[in-house]
Order: sequence, then C-alpha cells, then structure tokens
Amino acid sequence: MPHSEVVQVSPTHSRLGVTVGLASTAGRRSDNQDFAAFHMPNEPELSHRGAVFAVADGVGGHKGGRVAAELGIRGFLEGYYALPDTLGVEPLAARALAAINLWIHAQGNRDPALAGMASTFSAVILRGRQCHVVHLGDSRIYRLRAGRMERFTEDHTLKQPDQQHVLYRALGIEAQARADHAIHSLQPGDRLLLCSDGLHGTLRERIMQELLAHGLAAQHTADQLLRTALERGSQDNITAIVVDVLDVPAAGRGDIENDLAGFPLIALPKIGTTVDGFYLLRLIADGHYSRLYLAEDRQAPNHPARVLKFPQPRVATEAEYRHAFVREAWIGGRVHSPWVAEILSLPHGRQTALYSVMPFLEGQTLAEFITARHPIDIGTGAGLALKLCKAVYALHRQRIIHRDIKPENVFLLNDGGLKLLDLGVARLPGWENQDANHPLTEDIPGTPSFMAPEQFHHERGTLSTDIYSLGVTLFFLFTRHYPYGEIEPFSTPRFQQRKRLNQFRPDLPTWLDQLLHKTVSGEPAERPQDSMELAFELEQGLTGNTQNPPKFVPFLERNPLLFWQMTAGILLILLLVTLIFY
Repeated sequence: MPHSEVVQVSPTHSRLGVTVGLASTAGRRSDNQDFAAFHMPNEPELSHRGAVFAVADGVGGHKGGRVAAELGIRGFLEGYYALPDTLGVEPLAARALAAINLWIHAQGNRDPALAGMASTFSAVILRGRQCHVVHLGDSRIYRLRAGRMERFTEDHTLKQPDQQHVLYRALGIEAQARADHAIHSLQPGDRLLLCSDGLHGTLRERIMQELLAHGLAAQHTADQLLRTALERGSQDNITAIVVDVLDVPAAGRGDIENDLAGFPLIALPKIGTTVDGFYLLRLIADGHYSRLYLAEDRQAPNHPARVLKFPQPRVATEAEYRHAFVREAWIGGRVHSPWVAEILSLPHGRQTALYSVMPFLEGQTLAEFITARHPIDIGTGAGLALKLCKAVYALHRQRIIHRDIKPENVFLLNDGGLKLLDLGVARLPGWENQDANHPLTEDIPGTPSFMAPEQFHHERGTLSTDIYSLGVTLFFLFTRHYPYGEIEPFSTPRFQQRKRLNQFRPDLPTWLDQLLHKTVSGEPAERPQDSMELAFELEQGLTGNTQNPPKFVPFLERNPLLFWQMTAGILLILLLVTLIFY
C-alpha cells in the first residue's frame, strides 16, 4: 500500500462537517518531494476561519524541493491562523502565502544547499458555504458534484509542446507570489480532490472522475487513486487529498443576497419551455405576486418533479421581489421542520433568473380540502388544527412571523403531513433597522380577511397577529365563513361584532366555540399567547379535560340575528293578539 503522510489535527466543531483522506507515496522514485497537510481547528477563536487543505510538490531538479514544499505548507498554515481575522479569507491567504514565499525565495538565493528551492502550492479553504482556492504551479484541485467533475485550477506551465513541464509560477521562484485566488460554492455531498502531477499526469480525468464517484470513504478513495496511478505507470511522486463535505452552515442573509444579485427578473415563461434545465409541464397556481409551475428537473437523476416559483412582473418593484426571495430562501434554509416547506438550492452557475425551486408535494391546499369536505367534523378539523399549530410554532420559535396564514397557504400531504407555504412576506424582526438597503415600508402584507385589527393600524406583525390569523383559518375550516365577515382589500373594517362558531355550526362543542372566539378577539391580550397554548387547549377540549367548565353564553350573543328575528316575531304575535281581543 502507498505510504500515507498525514499531518493530523482534531476535527472541527463548527457546522461545517467534512471527512478527509490523505495519501502520498514516493512511487518509483527514491524520495518523496511532495508534501500535504490539512488543518480543521476546533478552537472556538479559530474555527470561524475555516478548514485548510493543501498539497505542494517540490520542483524536481532543485536541491530544496522537498524543503520548499513542507515549509510552504507549514508556513502558510501558521501564517493564515495567526494573522488578524478581520482581513477576510482572501487577504489572509494572500498575506500568509506572500510571507512564506518571500522567505523561501530568500533562502534559495542565500543558501547554496537550497539553491533554486521552489514548490507548487494548491490549497482550499472551506469556510461557511464557500470554497476558497489558492493556487501556484501545476498541482490541481477538482470538485465532484452530482457525478460531474470540474477542475478549479489552471496549470502555470509553458504551453509549448516540449516545455509543458516548465513552471513559470511556483512558490519561491519569484520574490512576489502571484497566486490565483477563486471562490466556489460549497454544498453537502461535494467531494474535493487536491493532487500532485504524479496523479493527474498519469490518470485521465475520466478515470479520476469514475474513482471519485464510486462512493468509497475518503481515505479509501485516496488510496485507490494512488494505487491506480502506480498500476498505470506513474514515474513521479503521487499525492492526493480527498475531502467529503457532509454539511455546511445554513445560508446567511448576505450569502443569499449575493447569490440573487445577478439574477434578472424575466417575463413569465410558457408551458413546454425549459428554464435552466427545468422543463415546465403545467401551471399549478397563478397568484397576484407569483406564478407556480410544475417542472421536471432534467439535469438530475430520474428527472424529479419540482415546483418553480416566478415573480409576477410589474406587480412590485424588483427590489421588493429580491427581498422577498431572500427572506423565503433564508427561512427555508434555517427552519428544518416537517411542517415548513423547503426551498432547494441549486448548484453554483446553474440558475440564470430570479425564481425559487421547491420539491413537488403530493396533496392539496387546505382551501381545496375545505371546499371538497365541508362540513368538517370535529375530529378531522381538530387534527388539522393541531398540526397547523405545530407548524406555526416551528416558525415562531425562530422569531419568524408568517404574516399570511390562510387556507391557501396550508398544504395537506397525501401521507397525512402538513406544510406551511409562502414565506415571501414573513417578518424577521432581527433583520429590521439593521440594513439601510431594506427600509421599512408603509404597506403591511397579508390577506385582509385574515389580518388582525391592529395590522390595519400599522402593526407590522407579531406572534399575536399570527395567532389571530390562525384562529380565522380554523374558524373558516369549520364554517366557511369569517368571524368578522369578508374584508375587502383597501377597506378599513370596524371589527365590532364577532360571529360565533355555533351560529354556523351548532353541532360543534361549546368549548371549541369559546376557544376560537377568544383566538379571534380584537384585543391581543385576550388571545392565546402562542400556538402551543392554543394546541394545548384544543387537546384539553378533545379529551374532555377543559380546565374550567364552559360558561353560559346567552342566545343573543350566540346568534344575534335569529334572536332578534324571534323577538320581532313574538312581539308581532302579541300585537295581533292585543288588537283582536281589545
């Protein structure tokens, strides 16, 4: 087996999760002038700088090739982690590389035993959701993603056929290090390969891709790459680092804004066309702000079904659309809950327009369910209500206010699950007043019939307004009516008389009538404090363990219209009797 030369360190405790395999051998040469190392810091003060993986190949024919390779990597690691982290990744890497390059160059000129010492240098720095590449020479860096291999580096060698082995850039050749710097996206499932020319000079890229795609563990793959290169006649030192990305941190707001910044707002595509490899099959929904298509992902294995959401042109400003898409993508990446719809991220370079991608869900909206199944019995309705309470709580515990809870934004899966949809108007209080690029606007989003009274007086949205919307949704679930009547857009409702559940559904229990009456109260203090309190009271009512016996509700309050109709009828009868007998 090839000898593995590893500089081993403790694994990181950050949310960036990787496994590493490193193998290096002298091969058929007498000594190994390659050197490779990686560092994944576990110290809290260092982990945010990221993990570094590097390969160096001492320049053959020079006395200090191996010394340059080892000093180059060790010096880079020490410098990168010692410099102030306020510089950012690229300036940190550039300064660390410049310092060790200058020292190697000076030693090669000063010490006859190390005359002309030089080395290639290829490193990746994995930080957050990005892969930073630093490169000098003809070692290489590749990424395998979804079965496809891509080379991240260009060889710094002369292009003439008989001089392709001659380096014009390397560590120590010049006093100033002229390294290439690049940034690539990082996704779970990515596999990175860093290798010396003893590997890529012998194996074709097709062979390396096949070996990387076999799915073996990182160390087994590195060993197999070396073994295959030796079997195919490599005459050079061979080194390979294989890095498997298991997990990456959730995308931050800045990451998403940068990703979306270059995407144009395009005209709505037509059915039967293809957008970035997504073949549009049919229209799912055509709303005021967006249009949803069922699509087939023809760039993925087995062509899975996806839902593409495009903004409606000329309804809102482009800045508002981008801000909404950033919110939705950020929430979709942060809230990992079976109750909240997922937003899928696409490989870097695939997306060319402003839209979002979601899994295709088999089922129907709650609005469609209500239309098909009305009237809904207490068991079915309460079961749906409990699931919806859990979905709302999944957002609220992350300090996310949905602001548009309604039957159309609740999706019922065929397997019994439930998903909250449309997070584009959600409120993230932690974002507000922190970014001058996104000032607060006067318009409060939402659907008027489901909006709390205070939202018509410039309340931007709170946990309590979501509870109110949840209450209206449950009221509509059982009755197909609104507790204050349907509210037209651009109107200012009075919220004077709440209708009672039992006015429309006298067959439902009194405790449910009282609970929903409280939940849609015009006074925020009277509502349940959160959705789990509402869920608890629902469960207590279902089990017959309500904490307090239901109070008597006068018939006038339960059904005022019928009360006054009956009263008028009785008075009319009394009047007729009086006229007849007197």
